[in-house]
Amino acid sequence: MFGIFKKKTEVEVLQKKYEKLMSQWHKLSSINRAESDKKYAEAEEVLKKIEAIQEN
Repeated sequence: MFGIFKKKTEVEVLQKKYEKLMSQWHKLSSINRAESDKKYAEAEEVLKKIEAIQEN
């Protein structure tokens, strides 16, 4: 019940963004290869940020 008011950590926010980008990448992979590659690159950057935060 009180989890509603809990502020998300930076890692949680980035993980959600990563999941969204990977979903978009998957949808675009069969439609538009160039856009698909851009989404994948964005997702990889987010993943690198997540890994950097978790190392600290």
